[in-house]
Order: sequence, then structure tokens, then C-alpha cells
Amino acid sequence: MLSRVKDYILDQEFRLTLFEQRFLAINFIKILSLEESRVSFSTNFGRVVVKGENFTLQRLLESEVLVAGEIEGVEVHYE
Repeated sequence: MLSRVKDYILDQEFRLTLFEQRFLAINFIKILSLEESRVSFSTNFGRVVVKGENFTLQRLLESEVLVAGEIEGVEVHYE
């Protein structure tokens, strides 16, 4: 069990979790844009863009962001 906790704490892989009217992004390198209809992130493998409408920031931490709004799509641009 201790190794699972350690793996969780040390995990640096980008994750994007989509919910019905919001999304959670963790372990990004940088937020590139934060707009009402678009949020883009720099990640360890490239760029991720979430498109939608009426985005509002719900929570912002050093490597975690929660955004509410209508999600229309996600684009992944590998570098």
C-alpha cells in the first residue's frame, strides 16, 4: 500500500478528466491560454486544447485546474 501512495505522490503524468459540465487538468507544465471558449495546456508530450463555451475557472492550483462550462471537444497536438 505504501508503494501505491508513493506512486500517486510522485506521478507527474498529465491527466485530463472530463465531466458533464466541467473538466479537471492535472500535472500540466503551463496554461497557455484561458479563455471563455478555449483552454490550452503545455504538457510533457505536447499541447492539449479544450474547446467549448462559457468556461469559468473553478479552482486553480500550481499544477491543477478545474474549469466549468460546456465542453465541445479536445485536441491533442504532439510535439
